[in-house]
Amino acid sequence: MLPVADPVSLVAALVVLFGVAAVVWLMMAVGLRESPWACVSVAGANAALGASFLLQEALGLVPRMDYGWPDFLSVAAFGLIRLTVPLIGDRPAPWRTTLLVVVGVSLLTARFTDGPLGLPHKLILFSTMCVLALLAAVDAWRLMRSRGLHVRAALMLASPLVVVGLLLLSRPLEAALAPGRTGDLDVVSAFNLAWLWASLVLALLINGWIAFLLLMKLVLEIRRLTERDPLTDALNRRALSEAVDLEHARLMRGHGYALVMLDLDRFKQLNDTLGHAAGDAALKALVTLLRPCLREVDRFARLGGEEFCALLPDTGIAGAALVAERMRTLLEEHPFTWEGQTWPLTASFGIAESAREDASAAEVLRRADQALYGAKGQGRNVVQAVELEPATKPAP
Repeated sequence: MLPVADPVSLVAALVVLFGVAAVVWLMMAVGLRESPWACVSVAGANAALGASFLLQEALGLVPRMDYGWPDFLSVAAFGLIRLTVPLIGDRPAPWRTTLLVVVGVSLLTARFTDGPLGLPHKLILFSTMCVLALLAAVDAWRLMRSRGLHVRAALMLASPLVVVGLLLLSRPLEAALAPGRTGDLDVVSAFNLAWLWASLVLALLINGWIAFLLLMKLVLEIRRLTERDPLTDALNRRALSEAVDLEHARLMRGHGYALVMLDLDRFKQLNDTLGHAAGDAALKALVTLLRPCLREVDRFARLGGEEFCALLPDTGIAGAALVAERMRTLLEEHPFTWEGQTWPLTASFGIAESAREDASAAEVLRRADQALYGAKGQGRNVVQAVELEPATKPAP
C-alpha cells in the first residue's frame, strides 16, 4: 500500500474525487431545473480535470502520451469553470472566446515550448488557467452584487477562485525560483506534496463553492420575489415600508430623507380606451423611463395601482423637487405608444421631507400623500411640495 504522503497516491485521489464530482453534477443537471447547463459545465470541468490527472505519467495507468492532451484537458476544465458563473446567472456565456483561448494555448504549449518540464511551458499553461479562474471570480462577484449582496460578502464568495489562481501560479513560480528541483508531479518533494494536498482541498472547496453559489442564487431570487412588484419589478409596498423605516431610524443621527409620491394621470381612461394590457405596459414603461433619474441608494416602489413612491436618502425638499421635476418632464416628453396609438403619459407628484419631530415614517408619507392630492387638484402633471412649519424644519 502506498503511503499517504506519496505524490502518486495524491494524484490517484484527485482522479477519484473529480470523477465522483462529475457524476454528482450530472445527476444534479438531470434532477434540478435550476441552471442545468451550469451543472453540466461543472461536471465537464471535473471530468476534464480528472482525465488530465489520469493521463499523467505518474499513475502509470495509461501508456506514455504526448503532453498535449493533458494540457488541453486542464485548460478546457478552467474554461468550463469560466463559463459556469454566467450560466448560473442566466447570462450569455463567452464560449467562443473561451474556446479560442483553450485551443490556442493548447497548440502553443504543444508546438512552441520545450515540453512539460520547461519553464515557458509551465508559465503559459498555468498562467492561462489562473486568468480563467480569476475571470470566473470576477463574474461571481458581479453576479452576487447584481442580486443585491453586500460588497464584502460578494468578495468573500469570489475569494476561493482567487486562491485557486494563486495555487496555479505557484508551479511556474517554483520552476523559476528552483529550476530542475521539481519536475513532474510524481517527483517526491515538499513542494509537490504541498501542492497536491492543496489541490485536493481546493477541489472540494470549489465544488462546494459552486453548489453554494447556486444555493445563494436561489435564496436571493426568492428574496427578490418577496420584495418586488411582479408586474413592474419595482419594489413592493412592504419593501418600501421597511426601507423608509430604516431611513427614519437614521434621522436621529442627522441623516434626513425625502419622499416623492407620483400617480399616473387619467390612468383609468387609458385602461378603458386602450385596454388593460396597455395599462400594464404603461406602468412598465414608466418604471423603465424613470429609473435613470434615481441614484443607486434611492428606492423606487409601486404602492398599488398606478401610484408609486421614491425614497431619497440624505435629500431635502429642494433636491426632491429637482428629482420630481426631472421625472415629470421625462414622462411628458415621452408619450406612450400602444399598437400604433399614442397616449400622453403624465403624472402628478407630491413631495415631502422628514423632520426630527416626526414620530414615525408614516408622518412623512402622510405629508407626501397630501402634497400628491394637492397636485391632482391643481390640474395634474405638476409637482407639489408640503413645506414644513419653521419650528419643525430640519436643522441645516
